[in-house]
Amino acid sequence: MKKYLVISQIIYVLALIPWLFTFGVSFFAFDSGFSVGSVLFVVAIGVYPIFMITSSIVAWCIHKRYKRAAIITNCVPMLWIGSIGTLVLYAYLS
Repeated sequence: MKKYLVISQIIYVLALIPWLFTFGVSFFAFDSGFSVGSVLFVVAIGVYPIFMITSSIVAWCIHKRYKRAAIITNCVPMLWIGSIGTLVLYAYLS
């Protein structure tokens, strides 16, 4: 259990490296002007570290009593990475 939490959080920290580039480039969404979609896109990418830190803290706090809940809580950033990655890939390919 602890191994899983440590390994997954190392992966999340390593994901911050491409996140920095992606977050910087995401502001190009405003090149065609401000729109709700552009703002939501930048906000969705920008709040990743907040969710990563929050879910890590919660997972470590509950890992002794609720192991399954800790694993699920710790997977929230992975869902975030997957969904944003899918949207970026779709936008790139279309």
